[in-house]
Parts: sequence; structure tokens; C-alpha cells
Amino acid sequence: MPTHSPIASHFRSRFTTQVRRVLPAYLLIIFLVLFFTNSYFFTAPVRAAHKYRRERKYQHPIQAELSVIPRKIWQTWKTGPLAFEQRDSDSAKTWPAKNPSYRYEVLTDDNALAYVEWHYGEHGFNRPDIVALYRELGITIIKADLLRYLVMYAEGGVYADIDVECLRPVERFIPERYNEHKVDMIIGVEIDEPAFIDHPILGPKCKSFCQWTFAAKPRLPVMMRLIENIQEWLHDLSREKGVPIAELQLDFNEVISGTGPSAFTKAVLEQMTAQNHGKEVTWDPFHNLAESRLQNGILVLNVEAFAAGQGHSDSGNHDSRGALVKHHYHASGWPSRHPRYSHAMYGEVEHCNWKPECVAEWDKNVAEWDTLDKEEQEKRLAGRPPPPPA
Repeated sequence: MPTHSPIASHFRSRFTTQVRRVLPAYLLIIFLVLFFTNSYFFTAPVRAAHKYRRERKYQHPIQAELSVIPRKIWQTWKTGPLAFEQRDSDSAKTWPAKNPSYRYEVLTDDNALAYVEWHYGEHGFNRPDIVALYRELGITIIKADLLRYLVMYAEGGVYADIDVECLRPVERFIPERYNEHKVDMIIGVEIDEPAFIDHPILGPKCKSFCQWTFAAKPRLPVMMRLIENIQEWLHDLSREKGVPIAELQLDFNEVISGTGPSAFTKAVLEQMTAQNHGKEVTWDPFHNLAESRLQNGILVLNVEAFAAGQGHSDSGNHDSRGALVKHHYHASGWPSRHPRYSHAMYGEVEHCNWKPECVAEWDKNVAEWDTLDKEEQEKRLAGRPPPPPA
């Protein structure tokens, strides 16, 4: 049949019409397949734009309503002060005793949600997304970490964990050489062991600021940066693990990096950089910090101030003049519910408490273990002495 015949032309016309009709459906199917198999490719530009808008927001001038850090002391716990156990009461009482002119308040498990709903609901910052996140969270330590940041953004003041004892009045937190009006936030070094930066377990934790005690003016961009970092992290984790936020199960390192000291440190360094005209601020200025350093409105105290007596990071002891608080750790039972990595034969490297020789020995033993066959590993495990009684 000649290609120019009427019948051929009619066939081509009908074929073209049918293609035009089904082509949008085919293209939609192809797009959906590509989208769900390459979602990162399609969502990356959207996420990048969102991150850019967020970063611009954090670079705005500090919006603190007060010229100094408010005279308030905040703690959070399961119950109010009248129901504290003796050890919690002994530590908590030191804060109003050493700072009689400061307002002292404890948020509890029973009233924390009402606090968040008031300050972040329609009567406050109108952030229903933050209220919903806090309401949905089921992991106690994550909720406790987030609550302290929400309180400090909303009202500012001094935050201290319930097992932290006040050794010196808060007015001693700012050395005399600084102008109090230029200090927007006060933090202290917790871990200063950068030599372990490449260690697979200790690396992410080897440089960190302390968040069991800190002080800030209200509405600092660094606090909102931290809150929104946590918000984004939890939603990403929920998608990755395929469970709702309320059903997330986290290990020790996820808690530390998501809401704990590592997350706190990351947000602080990011904010310092943002307020430093984009010039990156790294850990270097705070390594081996002898006294204190004011960096873009954030006063960083040396490790002895808030984290003395740790036995690492040249932290000194609590009898020194520079020790401002004492962390007793009696309320820090959360790691038992979010365990660290523990080697079957050699246990947790954290037991070395950052001692180089001990960590090197642990690494050597683990490396040797990996060369053994399964039978030899089981033989050594069987011959291991039982652990000492708790």
C-alpha cells in the first residue's frame, strides 16, 4: 500500500490522535516512577531553597527584648520541688540559695505541654508545627532536651539540669572584663578532645559545649536554629525508619547528635559563623581555652566552669575558683534506655574516659577480634570472666 494513499493517511491521523490522548497519562506515570525512585533528585532543590530561607532568617539581628540575660533560673523534672527526692532537692535548693534575687521555676511532666502550647500556640509565636512535634514526641530525653531549648527561646534566663549544683552565684558567670550588655548567651566547654576526631565512635562527641547548664537572652536566633534543626532531624529520621515520630527508637549516639551536646554545639558554631559575616567559626578558638572567649555575642567559658571533675579535657576540679557548677549525674539514667555501642568482648570504649592509651588498646583489640573466625570468637567469649557485680 502506497504511503500516500488515503487509507494510510487516515490510519496515521487516528494513530496520532490516540497518542495525543494517552501521552499525558504515560508522561504522568513516568514522572511518578522517576519521582519515587529518585525523590532526592526532585526534592533537593526544594530542600536547598528551604535551607537558604532558614539561614537568612537566622542571620537577622538578635531580637532580644532585654539588654541583659533575664534574672530567671529554669529547671525541668518529673515533679515539682515539693515532691523532689532528697538528692534532687539538695542540688535544686542551691540555685535559689546562691541567687536569692533570681526567679526560680521548675517545669514538670504535668505542666510542660501547657507551657509549650501557650508560648508556641496562637497566643504566642503561632508555631503549631512545634506544638504538634512536642505533643507527638514519646522519647523522654528528646522531649527534655527540646523543652529546655523552647523555654530558653521563649523567656531566656539560666537553665540547669535537676542534678546540677550551683557552686557560685550566677553573677560570677560573666567575668568582670566583659560588658554584660554585650553577652547574649553563656555556654561552657564540656569535651575538648579533638585528637579523637577520626575515631568512629568518639569522633562525633570529641568537641562539644555543655548543655546541662547555660544562659541566654530570649528569642536568640541560635535557639530557634537549634529547635528547627531538631524538628527537621526528627522528621527525616521518621521517614528513614518508616515509623511515626511517636514510635521512634534511638540509640545513644542518635540522641547525642540529634538533641544533645553534639546538636547543641553544631547549632552554636553555625550561628557564630552566621554572625561572623559568613566566615566559618570552628572549634579551634575553644581548644585548650584557658579563661573565656566572647565570640559574636556568645560567651564561651573554659571546661572547668560547667564541667569540672570529669577526668578528661583538662577539666580541673570542683574546689577551684573557676568551677561554677557541679554535675552529679544522678538524674542521667537515660543512656540505659538508649545504649551505647558495646563490643561483645571489650565493652564500651567510653569506659576509657578519653584516655589515649586505653582507647588505643580498645581499638587494637577490636581490630584483632575482626580477624578471628567465628569459632575462635565464641571460644574467647566463653572463657571471658563474668562481669563484676553492679
